[in-house]
Amino acid sequence: MAPSGRAVAKPASLEPEPRSWRCLVSFLCFYGFMVQIRPGESFITPYLLGPTKNFTQKQVTNEILPVLSYSYLAVLVPVFLLTDYLRYKPVLLLQGLSYVAVWLLLLLGRSVLHMQLMEVFYGVTMAARIAYSSYIFSLVRPARYQRMASYSRAAVLLGVFSSSVLGQLLVTVGRLSFTTLNYVSLAFLIFSLLLTFFLKRPRRSLFFNRREPHCDGASPSEVAQMHVGPSPPRGRKPGLAAWRDWILVRMLGEVAHSLRLPQLRLWSLWWVFNSAGYYLIIYYVHILWNEVNPTTDASKIYNGGADAASTLLGAITSFAAGFVKIRWALWAKLVIGAVTAVQAVLVLVMHSTSSIWLCYVVFILFRGLYQFLVPIATFQIASSLSKELCALVFGVNTFLATVLKTAITLVVSDKRGLGLPVRLQFRVYSVYFLVLAVAYFLAAMVGGLQHLWRGCHQPLPLAQELRSPLEEKATQARDAHPGAPPPAAEDGGWTPGPTSWLQNQQHKTQV
Repeated sequence: MAPSGRAVAKPASLEPEPRSWRCLVSFLCFYGFMVQIRPGESFITPYLLGPTKNFTQKQVTNEILPVLSYSYLAVLVPVFLLTDYLRYKPVLLLQGLSYVAVWLLLLLGRSVLHMQLMEVFYGVTMAARIAYSSYIFSLVRPARYQRMASYSRAAVLLGVFSSSVLGQLLVTVGRLSFTTLNYVSLAFLIFSLLLTFFLKRPRRSLFFNRREPHCDGASPSEVAQMHVGPSPPRGRKPGLAAWRDWILVRMLGEVAHSLRLPQLRLWSLWWVFNSAGYYLIIYYVHILWNEVNPTTDASKIYNGGADAASTLLGAITSFAAGFVKIRWALWAKLVIGAVTAVQAVLVLVMHSTSSIWLCYVVFILFRGLYQFLVPIATFQIASSLSKELCALVFGVNTFLATVLKTAITLVVSDKRGLGLPVRLQFRVYSVYFLVLAVAYFLAAMVGGLQHLWRGCHQPLPLAQELRSPLEEKATQARDAHPGAPPPAAEDGGWTPGPTSWLQNQQHKTQV
């Protein structure tokens, strides 16, 4: 670890040459696109409830589907740690194998136990998605992060959209049975599994594999520059135990102190509570659609079209969120409350309607509203943290959201709890979103009164304004070097947001 006050010379970059970088980006995006091509995914529920499998709606709702939340919670933390320790590629292989196992069980399974095992493997695939989203950042220098994130997200969204459209066309136009559609999905998944073997395994990662790149000349990360507390004993061998005893403890302490920032705390709470409700809707909406439209004619089931439209609208609203210019420190609670209140109304409409087309439209709007706030929450959380701390905060937020979602599933959906039918579940979820909206509005009212009491003269903290990456980069340069001219922005470059509290204290001490 580098001492806190020591200047570090700019090292040679580990990034490949431009031509290799373009090839790497192209292959990663192609892989991210192909792994999403599962045209039968939108029709799994009608397939399970149809004559081929002939499960009852009660079995699917109260016995099979709740296992997904339990398995996801059980494997989330181990997969998160293994992703970094094993350097991404083995976890991507695990994801590919799990996807193949899901569809083999879906096609060959005959009992409720087989379908529950299928949900266990599906939970593994969901937990392993973090490997792809973090893998791309380990291969390039920070100047490429924004572009890589943009390309990879676009590839994933395009893959989900294409998969839904393909599935809908094969069912409606091609008149394929759900069984044949699932065999097509299995073929695509086997192909994406083969692509995984050609992925490059990075030499470094965020937490566990840190010494190798430092020895090769890579710049130490922000966490590596922390120097809190006594140094490890001389006789102690460096390794996993030392990392756990020192780095992780300091990171957790840094995260705990960062939560004093109001905006970081607000958006983290939004991430936990709203994400839990959002994914409950995503999990059970296909069962609701089957109850609203219990047709046996596969060509008249438009689940794939609804999923495609909701994905497209989510991509549009996510993109549009980057252009919203408001004072988030002042209006964030009000905006979150308004969006959550609309979501509560939309869920209530899905609960009460008997029109499948209205149900489709309402679901599309619901998903688009959530996706609108995701990039805003991401920026607000990431702008106050270093890269490693940001990854840790998002991991903790996701884990807490999963715990909450699992608890709700156990009480509301599982047969060992209330075991409610799907329509009553949606009524409960609408009340859940309504309670959240009321809480946000009350918090906004209190915040507005406090703002008026202070006379509206206090400047807003840096992390509370939504700025472009270029503005953030220029501001950081001016703060670090007072009086220096603004640096020229690199094309497509991105730098992390404001430095952490601890680094600010170190900077003040040095000055």
